[in-house]
Amino acid sequence: MSIRPIDKREASQTSSPSPMIDPFGRSITYLRVSVTDRCDFRCTYCMAENMTFLPKRDLLTLEELERLCNAFIDKGVRKIRLTGGEPLVRKNVMQLFRALGQRIPQGALDELTLTSNGSQLERYAPELFEAGVRRVNVSLDTLDPDKFRAITRWGDFNKVMAGLEAARKAGLKIKLNTVALSGFNEHEIPELMRFAHGEGMDISLIEAMPLGEIDEDRSSQYLPLSKVRRDLEERFTLKESGHATGGPSRYVNVEETGGRLGFITPLSHNFCASCNRVRLTCTGTLFMCLGQDDKADFRECLRNNPDDDNAVHAAIDAAIARKPKEHNFELDETKSRVAVARHMSMTGG
Repeated sequence: MSIRPIDKREASQTSSPSPMIDPFGRSITYLRVSVTDRCDFRCTYCMAENMTFLPKRDLLTLEELERLCNAFIDKGVRKIRLTGGEPLVRKNVMQLFRALGQRIPQGALDELTLTSNGSQLERYAPELFEAGVRRVNVSLDTLDPDKFRAITRWGDFNKVMAGLEAARKAGLKIKLNTVALSGFNEHEIPELMRFAHGEGMDISLIEAMPLGEIDEDRSSQYLPLSKVRRDLEERFTLKESGHATGGPSRYVNVEETGGRLGFITPLSHNFCASCNRVRLTCTGTLFMCLGQDDKADFRECLRNNPDDDNAVHAAIDAAIARKPKEHNFELDETKSRVAVARHMSMTGG
């Protein structure tokens, strides 16, 4: 589906900053913001090795991102997660973290979080904590340095380990995100879980999502977490947990390790009924659903209305009114098929 620009008549109407309720009665309180599509890794399930990234002129400025995030906060967003690509490779990105972090002590925002590959955490962890970040999600799919290099293509395992240690020392709570990949790390999952829990970290397992053309067969990567859970239950005692972070993870407590394990299952058991989030790209495009192509262009709205936040609020209302009931993710195990053409790095991980 091609982009549907914001209707200027809709955007020109005065809009009070009322809460965002989608057509299915879900309150939208969580905004995920991709600050860049660039990354210093090339993970095989996320992007092709030779990627063409957006020209810098197409990106919103940090000031524009701040203004748009503040508009969403005015409309009821209580949690913002900055993502990428790798968000910490964007020049001067800490300016945005500091600006949004100021909304927490004001009572306007509950939480500002980060998803990272860990490569830059050793450098930025203290600044992130100072800016108001208290939790980070770090992607880690293997504890084998050689396999880590193979899956990330460009990644340095030791650098990520140093980043995790720096984050802990800075006071950041860490959750590992592990994409479960058939034939790659399915037998490592117990070891990854023990590692995370031994270091005081939660861990979530994620099904590989069919986003964007890559260099491998999507169907060969897919590992349903229902199977992973059955395998784990043969070795561990998993008890349902009421823990929730506002994201899609469904958690269990692992009796033997004393830690929490999350399952994110967009394919085998979707979490659409409780969806409370929308995703903003670094170009100002809002995707109301990760697995749908409908989108709204906020860059034009911002630049055409530099002093009119009511116009931005109205544009947000118009976009939320189009949020779909559920995603389009589907994977035929007999053939490779991409559900959505854009890469995860474009939408925001």
